[in-house]
Amino acid sequence: MDKVDIQLLKTLQEDGRITVSDLSKKLALSRPSVSERLLRLQEKGIILEFSARVSPAKLGRGTLLFIQISELKKEAQLFEEYIKTEADIIECHRVTGPISYTIKAAVSGIDGMRQLVDRLIPFGTINTSVILASPVPYRHLLPAEDESLSD
Repeated sequence: MDKVDIQLLKTLQEDGRITVSDLSKKLALSRPSVSERLLRLQEKGIILEFSARVSPAKLGRGTLLFIQISELKKEAQLFEEYIKTEADIIECHRVTGPISYTIKAAVSGIDGMRQLVDRLIPFGTINTSVILASPVPYRHLLPAEDESLSD
């Protein structure tokens, strides 16, 4: 990746709806060159997808939770298959240490939290934390400076 690719990534993360024409103007490149760079970044797996970030609160899911699951009572594969079907869960990570999984969920309130916890109890020991505030709710990613120019 060169400096232009990094600027391209920065711009796309700030405004995912920017057109190729506007990108080409901002980067001082031709539209075909920008399109080629975009395709190359996708093929390399650097750009994973283009999507919209939505507000859980505006969708009636204003209570955000972190849930830790330890001491699994069922096979990890069965748990992972189930968790993929659970609409309240927005992230799930298998982690090292005494905790097996860390989950982020968006529910409709305390009652929604209780219902989700009740559905998860058969899988292991549950530890739930309500998110009070998120000083860094999402961060745009760029390569580290010492890695930015290597391919």
